[in-house]
Amino acid sequence: MDAVSTYEIIRLTITTVLIGSAPVLVVALVVGLVIAFVQALTQIQEMTLTFVPKILAIFATLALTLPFIFRTLSRLSAQVFDLISSGSV
Repeated sequence: MDAVSTYEIIRLTITTVLIGSAPVLVVALVVGLVIAFVQALTQIQEMTLTFVPKILAIFATLALTLPFIFRTLSRLSAQVFDLISSGSV
């Protein structure tokens, strides 16, 4: 296994993690910003007000994007197995 193959696997893994986690992170960011904006406007500083909607939004996003995340991880697995079978690793 040479350095180029190692870097390629690391690059593929990092890219897959970023692409797979992006929908959940974006939804959590948007929901958090909206709730923070509402709290700033109404001056309601309740901790459960930020926690519960964000968790519900994350679970809903996970349920909707699970096929996309699975396809992304399957693509990474196929690429790594192709590298292994070709003798690059």
